[in-house]
Parts: sequence; C-alpha cells; structure tokens
Amino acid sequence: MAHELPPLPYDFNALEPHIDAKTMEIHHDKHHAAYVAKLNDALGKHPDWASKSLDDLLTNLKSVPEDIRGAVNNHGGGHSNHSIFWETMGPDGGGTPDGALGDAIQSAFVSFDDFKAKFAAAAAGRFGSGWAWLCLDAGGQLVVKDFANQDSPLAAGLKPLLGLDVWEHAYYLKYQNRRPDYVAAFWNVVNWKNVASRYQAAKG
Repeated sequence: MAHELPPLPYDFNALEPHIDAKTMEIHHDKHHAAYVAKLNDALGKHPDWASKSLDDLLTNLKSVPEDIRGAVNNHGGGHSNHSIFWETMGPDGGGTPDGALGDAIQSAFVSFDDFKAKFAAAAAGRFGSGWAWLCLDAGGQLVVKDFANQDSPLAAGLKPLLGLDVWEHAYYLKYQNRRPDYVAAFWNVVNWKNVASRYQAAKG
C-alpha cells in the first residue's frame, strides 16, 4: 500500500501568530507531499519493501536495498519527521508538561527551563538544514539530539517524541534569518498532551 500524506490536524492559520498560515500551507501541501510522493516512487522499485510501515523502514534502514536506501532515508525520514511535527503542535499548545513526562524532563535535564535551553541550542546551532529532537534512548532516558537534513531519530535507534524543523522553508516567510525567534515561538504551540502520549507509548 502506498504511503499517504496525513491531513493537517488543524487549519493552516491555527498556529498564528507564531507560525503563519502561508508557511503551514506550503510546508504541508508542497514539501511534505513531495517527500511522500518520492518515497513511494523509490519503493516502487522494490515491491516487497513497499508494504512495510514507515517505522519498519527507518528502524531497519541498513537492510533497505542499497539502490533506494538514500531515498528512503531522505524522503521516508521527511515523511516521518513531518507527520510527528504536525501532531506535536496545536492551537491550544504551550505551557509546561506535567505527569510522567514532566517528571522525566526534570530528572533528565534538572528543570524544564534547562531542557528548553538545551533544545533551543540544538535547534539554533544545527548548521544548515535539519531538526532538533527530544527522544527516548535505548536505555529509557530522555535525550536532546539534532539531526541533519531529514535524517530520522528512528534510524539512530532513538524514539522521537518532539521535533522542531529548522529547514528554512519551515520559518523563512515570517522570520527570515531569525531562526532563534522561530525557535522561541515554537514553545507557544507545542501540544504537550500529544508528546506525553508518545512518551508513554515509547516507554511501553
């Protein structure tokens, strides 16, 4: 079965003024859609791999046929990263996480503010295009990592919980070269309820 572009779970303008409607429209309908289409094109060369889930493809990337491995990494990673990105934002976002996720963040990073600072540094400091992620590692610990381009944390043995896209197409219409301002605005739209659900699922 071909991979499909998931619908945006809110209107294009729902994250205003922090992320503008035109950026959301282009980002979802053009950029994300292109990753899905190019992933399907690559998998069409190996039908036995086309039936595998996105998570299976990325967690077993080294086993993907060599002639499509790069495309699966780039376009499958882009599809996976963006699918998480849309869901972990929302019009009623912001605030601070509580419960098990809030406790885990405090345990791993001393405080929520320290976590935000480390995450923001990863996002602002990623050279060129890429992502900053809060992930769960194999030992069950929360970690902040940044990845180049559309590389997925799944391919690195991590479980992605919250990601921030720092490709220029994600923010340039509104923020131009002011990536740190975009990173700061992101905290106003984080859907911590969704992130907490991902954390619980990742913990098993």
